Amino acid sequence: MDRVKAAVCRQSGDPFRLEALTVEDPRPDEVLVRFTAAGLCHTDLEVAAGRMPTPFPVVAGHEGAGVVEAVGPAVSGFTPGDRVVASFSFCGTCRNCLSGLPAYCPDHFPLNFGARRADGSVGLRDASGEPVHDHFFGQSSFARYGLCRPSSLIKVPGSSPPDDVLAPLGCGVITGAGAVWNVLRVSPGSTVAVFGAGAVGLSAVMAAVVAGASRIIVSDTHHARLDLAAHLGATDVFDAADGTDVAENRAADGNGATVGNGAARVRELTGGRGVDFSVESTGVPEVMAQAVAALAPLGSAAVLGVAPDGADLRTNAFALLEGRTVTGSIVGHQAPAVLVPRILDLHSRGRFPLEAMIRTYPLDDINKAVDDARSGTVVKAVLLH
Repeated sequence: MDRVKAAVCRQSGDPFRLEALTVEDPRPDEVLVRFTAAGLCHTDLEVAAGRMPTPFPVVAGHEGAGVVEAVGPAVSGFTPGDRVVASFSFCGTCRNCLSGLPAYCPDHFPLNFGARRADGSVGLRDASGEPVHDHFFGQSSFARYGLCRPSSLIKVPGSSPPDDVLAPLGCGVITGAGAVWNVLRVSPGSTVAVFGAGAVGLSAVMAAVVAGASRIIVSDTHHARLDLAAHLGATDVFDAADGTDVAENRAADGNGATVGNGAARVRELTGGRGVDFSVESTGVPEVMAQAVAALAPLGSAAVLGVAPDGADLRTNAFALLEGRTVTGSIVGHQAPAVLVPRILDLHSRGRFPLEAMIRTYPLDDINKAVDDARSGTVVKAVLLH
């Protein structure tokens, strides 16, 4: 096939480099997708920084949307021209996969972070003929074309939103929304606190609105994100750096690295009771502890952020005796093929306006998008091929 443009990470800590690569024809059990959009996720940044078990050089990207270009002869259910959203890989045969919880597949790490086929081969090569790792999360959507596992693809109607809106559904959006619906099972009239107003946290806000929560409290250190949370349905927002309401403290530095006592502010806002449910999406262990401390008796916290390797979550053991529960959740706690259509249906009825948090960048500007994502000036960067 002709050379295709891709953003390649050559080694840990390097910026992404735009290169022309060649991609193999799809094997009998593969689908070749022409990606038109790819979300930039925190996990991609962790891979580029060398903090994930992913080999270099690699083409990352795991929130892709595009069109099926070709299918292998053993593939059924997909034909050239189909619009698709790409999500993560799973074996499809283990007990967790068969029970509808593929994110907990025992092979999740090798299949998704290994960036190679099961036989160790890859489908991309650089100008000198050297292999470049692909199949990252079953897609490597930072390339114009990617070889995908059919199980990683969700076919969407031609009437679906533009691909820049579809792309984040593959990971960040379903992670936040699925935790609210499938893990916490937020109920009408309940109270919810969301710690961190990135793409995952804001998706949790939109899902809590859909679930009928009566009060949704959001904390973050970026005032623009808090304003967006309020626009999307949060009833209360406050600066996590000092615990004050944004409306009362417009002059505060919204980029502070310190984290105040968010749990105390949540309890103050709820008359001392705490919330029924909390969602943590920052990956900071201290914030995880606050998400637990903010719970009312019988409350439940969902931890979604990826903490540094070896980090501990510390909480008050006695408080757990009052029926509080803490659980982790990966990619929405449900098969993407179920979650993605649900969100698209809500979006079509104006009830899940996820485009409000998206900013697009040409693939050539990927390093600008990375800088903006790291600084917090953009919530969800989406790269356009």
